[in-house]
Amino acid sequence: MVRDNRHVSTYLFGAICPDRGVGAAMIMPYATTHAMNVHLVEISAAVASGAHAILVCDGAGWHQRGKKLIVPDNITLLTLPPHSPELNPMENVWDYLRQNKLCALVWPTYDDILDACQGAWRFLINDPERIRSIGTREWASVNL
Repeated sequence: MVRDNRHVSTYLFGAICPDRGVGAAMIMPYATTHAMNVHLVEISAAVASGAHAILVCDGAGWHQRGKKLIVPDNITLLTLPPHSPELNPMENVWDYLRQNKLCALVWPTYDDILDACQGAWRFLINDPERIRSIGTREWASVNL
């Protein structure tokens, strides 16, 4: 396995809609509430007109509701119980991207890391069937 002792990283914030086969992402230098607020604006813009999104969130500090997290009107946060990554379809997306696009590699510069994240997300987002396959859960559907 390739090993490098430098420690520069970035954060890929992402959300998918398995039903529509689309997603929204932001690449940020830090995982903070401010970064999550920027991502929520991006997600909100991707929600179909007249629709309402349920965003599944784990217990990460930047996902926490409160005075600093600004949730758009067309999004509702659904917080998962602690230690339950198997309930979050995005965990499968991250596993898939790590295994297929972002593993066992060392990038020489920060810009190369950004390019790799962009390339991995584009790889996913350009294949709606892949999004549906990875993100669909029988138990996570709403029928009206």
